[in-house]
Amino acid sequence: MKIIVLLVIGFILFLIARNYKTEKFKNINLKVKEKFDGDLMTHEAGLLVSLMAKVAKADGKVCELEAELLKHTLNDISRHFENQDEMRDRLKELYTQQKESFDNTIEICEKLYNLTKFDYTKRVKIMEYLLNLAFIDKDFSDTEKMITEDIANALKIKQNDFESLVSNFKAFYANAAKNDALSLDKAYELLESSVNDDDSTIKKNYRKLVKKHHPDILSGQGASQNIIDEATSKLQEINQAYEIIKKNRGL
Repeated sequence: MKIIVLLVIGFILFLIARNYKTEKFKNINLKVKEKFDGDLMTHEAGLLVSLMAKVAKADGKVCELEAELLKHTLNDISRHFENQDEMRDRLKELYTQQKESFDNTIEICEKLYNLTKFDYTKRVKIMEYLLNLAFIDKDFSDTEKMITEDIANALKIKQNDFESLVSNFKAFYANAAKNDALSLDKAYELLESSVNDDDSTIKKNYRKLVKKHHPDILSGQGASQNIIDEATSKLQEINQAYEIIKKNRGL
């Protein structure tokens, strides 16, 4: 069944944008579409979406990236079907229903295992996808760990494979956090500011630097073209730095 493979392709693109390296899939026939009118709880697509709902429910909140990934997942799955608009609506409704309770989690896993019992690699990819959803808010909570462990056990994922996936995600997001911290430090440096400065001070410093490096102002003062070009580049850096700080502060 190609749905999981299609999702993995989307997942790979999502992670590539964040420098997470994983294997590439080639020679996938994207033109083959399925017609399905049956019970979604007997289909891999419905079972996967149901498990995504359980993982999303685990920490009690849905961040922007998590919502984005869920949206793209439903779109990617529904495009696999001839009746894609109908399937997207059905999958969205199923997702909402399955977020209500954890009670049937193991039952869902058992159904998915029965459909994939001869394809261990696919089950590992499903697990990788679910862990990405759990980690995407950069906080792998105890509840998320518990629910993903339960799912892994029910899908008969080897403990070493599960722990390896978790370790990879932890390393990836730890490195991303480190890079973000370095970028933030650089942003404060560019604005000649400190992390301890209040918002009004940051804004004041930003405006001062904009006036100092604005190419129109320098041009009016008779500056040479080289100085104007350097100021233009510097102003771009200042603007980027200010955006990074505002985002970090929720401004």
